[in-house]
Amino acid sequence: MPNATKIERVAELKEQIESANALLLTEYRGLTVEEITELRRSLRDVDASLSVIKNTLMQRAANDAGIAELDELLVGPSAIAFVNGDVVAVAKKLKDASKQFPALVIKGGYMDGAPLDAAGASSLADLESREVMLSKIAGMLKSEMSRAAATFIATQSKFLSLLEAYKEKLPAEDAPVSITKVGKVMLHVEIDRDAECTRLTKELEKIDAEITSARGRLGNESFVAKAPKNVVDEMRQRLAEREARQADLRAQRAKLGC
Repeated sequence: MPNATKIERVAELKEQIESANALLLTEYRGLTVEEITELRRSLRDVDASLSVIKNTLMQRAANDAGIAELDELLVGPSAIAFVNGDVVAVAKKLKDASKQFPALVIKGGYMDGAPLDAAGASSLADLESREVMLSKIAGMLKSEMSRAAATFIATQSKFLSLLEAYKEKLPAEDAPVSITKVGKVMLHVEIDRDAECTRLTKELEKIDAEITSARGRLGNESFVAKAPKNVVDEMRQRLAEREARQADLRAQRAKLGC
């Protein structure tokens, strides 16, 4: 392969590495072209791509991306799963494929800024997928949202009652103009508050999902026992940061009366 072509390929791989949520490395020795094609197709269903890459090119790209820890995993024929979606769902697909194709071996991976050995990468498949956790979160949020909606309706009704009482106290000729001014001001404030509440709610839902995912992983004794200590420590630190942000978002929503 010409040097210029190699340089271009390394640059492409570096971009793939940096944009991926995680990397899962496998050894495909013994798999047929048809089996690899089937595996690629199944991984596309969970927003991941599988590439058969020369170890030297992957090492250069990983080092250029600031990841030197993959060198020891890049031994033998390597197929890399670039995960753009839920890493747990991808790990489950690879584990199922390894049962169907015994020649497929999960060698390790890279996630949340730290490497995973074979045991740590395989243990991801034992966790609940993001969809399952989001479903549980949705169930918990549904009751909270119902209570919030009831509170909002009650507050709105109270405001309208006060506005009508204020209108009755005004002289007849002033009432329409005054009520219009008040209504416009309140409408503007209400729109701004609603927009901010929507933004805070969306961010909070995302943070809630991330916290649930992290707690699920850290609560899995098998994963904690098999994963490298630096990976577990990093996940705990990120969890603490997300919990602090979660508390801040809830305080902001409460202050706005969302």
